[in-house]
Amino acid sequence: MPKMKTHSGAKKRFKVTGTGKLMKQQAGMRHNLEVKAPGRKARLNKDQTLSKADTKVAKKLLGL
Repeated sequence: MPKMKTHSGAKKRFKVTGTGKLMKQQAGMRHNLEVKAPGRKARLNKDQTLSKADTKVAKKLLGL
């Protein structure tokens, strides 16, 4: 059987931490940034852990 290929869209979007959690960039930082408060932009700019339900699917796409 051939090797599993990593989903190229998933590898660009998710980062695996040392403990095995998946991190993702939060949505909402692409446009209309002048109307958003600086604190909101700082909060949105941080990475966020992927939810437990989404983690199972994303790990399968990444081949983990």
